[in-house]
Amino acid sequence: MKKDIHPEYHETTVTCACGNSFKTRSTKKDIRVEICSACHPFYTGQQRLTATAGKAELFRRKYGDYLNKAEKK
Repeated sequence: MKKDIHPEYHETTVTCACGNSFKTRSTKKDIRVEICSACHPFYTGQQRLTATAGKAELFRRKYGDYLNKAEKK
């Protein structure tokens, strides 16, 4: 590795908008984030599941006749 071309790497504190904070190492002094693993819906189990079956049924109703006519030709 060449000397004097790499940035300084030091301990930093990451702070979330929810108030959660943790220490890590980075080239930046302090890092502020909007969302973290403590408040993200995916990790907290509050994520809303989408009804993909309803989407498929809607597609079949909308394009079902068209697909059937294309197969018969």
